[in-house]
Amino acid sequence: MKRKKCFRYFYVFLFFFMLMACATVPLTGRHQLNIIPDSTMLSMSFQQYDEFLKTNKKIENTKDAQMVKRVGKNIQKGVEAYFNQQGMSHQLDNYSWEFNLVESEEINAWCMPGGKVVVYTGLLPVAENEAGLAVVMGHEIAHAIARHGSERMSQGLMAQMGGIAFSKAIEEKPETTRMLWMAAFGLGTQFGLMLPYSRLHESEADHLGLIFMAIAGYDPHAAISFWQRMAQQGSGKKPPELLSTHPSDTTRIRDIKKLIPEAMSYYKGNK
Repeated sequence: MKRKKCFRYFYVFLFFFMLMACATVPLTGRHQLNIIPDSTMLSMSFQQYDEFLKTNKKIENTKDAQMVKRVGKNIQKGVEAYFNQQGMSHQLDNYSWEFNLVESEEINAWCMPGGKVVVYTGLLPVAENEAGLAVVMGHEIAHAIARHGSERMSQGLMAQMGGIAFSKAIEEKPETTRMLWMAAFGLGTQFGLMLPYSRLHESEADHLGLIFMAIAGYDPHAAISFWQRMAQQGSGKKPPELLSTHPSDTTRIRDIKKLIPEAMSYYKGNK
């Protein structure tokens, strides 16, 4: 009887813990688990980003590098404009935006919390132009804006450490915590965890990314042709990282077409 009562108390505690840890994704309104303070995520992000740039070749002062920075800043302004309209500008107060092109044949790009973005040179031929690049950068920035990495790491803490406080996890198991962080953002080995982003997260990033690129002045229709080109890249033995966790190409393009009318309502001009 006492055992049943203990389990009852445990589930009540877990319910209230989950309730307190529940956050809301901007624009979509989806509730998500987030037990990690934003200040902690940003601090870790800035540190890891700097370390990445020290060990990888950053391309500077070229037309491609300038394009990456230009598109990134346009998307940044789009994000800031949207948050300002929604009265949520304070959520971006501690962002330190940065957009860099890094030499790598990998067809990929990513964004860490706080607006730390990297685009690999291998992506540029597939992007073809600024609009194509805006599709990817909008998508990756959307992951950060939606706190997908924090959500994944929160899930990892729950699964690997029983949901203990993040500060305690760092103190008692610093290496495990660091690996959880790396896995949550798809950096390094998977550490036996879930894929960097679930299909739900990928679809959500597509949705948000279309809105952000539209506000930035890029035609959302560019997303259809871009992902068609990406689908062709994924026809070989090993698909690009950007395709590794997303629904099938047919499903993705179909869903994006459904989102185009909404995204076009935010579109004001051409880039």
